[in-house]
Amino acid sequence: MDLIAARLDRISPSQTIAISTKARELKAAGKDIISLSAGEPDFDTPANIKQAAIRAIDAGQTKYTDVAGTPALRKAVAERFRLDSGLDYTSDEIIVSNGGKQVIYNAMVATINPGDEAIIPAPCWVSYPDIVALAEGTPVVVPCMAEHGFKMRPADLEAAITPRTKWLLLNSPNNPTGAAYDAQELRALCDVLLRHPDIWILTDDIYDKLVYDGFKPATIVQVEPRLRDRTVTMNGVSKAYAMTGWRIGFAAAPVELIRAMNKLQGQSTSGPSSISQAAALEALSGPQDFIAEMVATYQERRDLVVSMLNQASGLHCATPEGAFYVFPSLRGCLGRTSAGGARIDSDRDFVTALLDEEGVAAVHGSAFMFAGHFRISYATDTESLKEACLRIQRFCGGLR
Repeated sequence: MDLIAARLDRISPSQTIAISTKARELKAAGKDIISLSAGEPDFDTPANIKQAAIRAIDAGQTKYTDVAGTPALRKAVAERFRLDSGLDYTSDEIIVSNGGKQVIYNAMVATINPGDEAIIPAPCWVSYPDIVALAEGTPVVVPCMAEHGFKMRPADLEAAITPRTKWLLLNSPNNPTGAAYDAQELRALCDVLLRHPDIWILTDDIYDKLVYDGFKPATIVQVEPRLRDRTVTMNGVSKAYAMTGWRIGFAAAPVELIRAMNKLQGQSTSGPSSISQAAALEALSGPQDFIAEMVATYQERRDLVVSMLNQASGLHCATPEGAFYVFPSLRGCLGRTSAGGARIDSDRDFVTALLDEEGVAAVHGSAFMFAGHFRISYATDTESLKEACLRIQRFCGGLR
């Protein structure tokens, strides 16, 4: 009898985590490594948030909480949705989970039956297809071309819909491209969804506060309230509040689905850390000024990285609207050989040789279901970004 369940054959280890792990191992071995592979802010969690956690510890708030999160935090989440997007939810329409990934996992496992399909615009976060597959669903990956801003068009969505379609997973701003949908673009997608009343929508808005050049983010229910009763609006504190390790994500959705997700969470992890919830409560309810300061720094870094990568031979890098990633095309580098003798026939070859020869860790585009590109995170200090981009320029200039 096999020990490992067959369901695990449907998924792969996270390729972004694998590359970040390799970069850390090389650095620990004394190699000069600049890692631009992790999707994690380099800013520290703000002091007021850390102090809220310390106060919670001192006050003895170290017991189990409600599975769906403390009443105070759920109320704060609902208020944040109202303030940020004009969405009106009650606390019983909110769930708090151990990170945004658990929100998505709970929603998919609680609803998908074998053979149900989930439409996933690509490039996409590496975990979406695997979570759907683990839930015994079928991920339907829809390529969204660079010439269309890496965004799904209404015709693309319509063409992907079948009688088995149960979900659309939409991420804006997007990981890995940074592409973001404005209200007009979402309006066109909503019009398609209104014609298909059996399709649910999960909108992953985890980067919605990290937008640049005056871009106005929007979300599905804000644009089309008639879709409220079949939409999960997911967010969290990890990116905008620099709290990745605190592991707090949350969602608003119809009560029936929240109850199902709560039931699943109750038999898997139960509620999130009580201390992390106290910190998240302060993040959502306390001062928000530092976000604008962080965004200004990210925008400066974005502009630097886009400019320097576009000076590298064989690369083309679009300017993203949000998040903290760029997703340059490396098609001009394919079919060539690096200075170190590595043949570059794929995006994986490119990032492997770049790490081995120049000590820069990036993630290949095929990990995000979109070959011919690679992802760089500019959530690191400016001097490291400059040096990394110089190394990339040198690497590309050495291809023959």
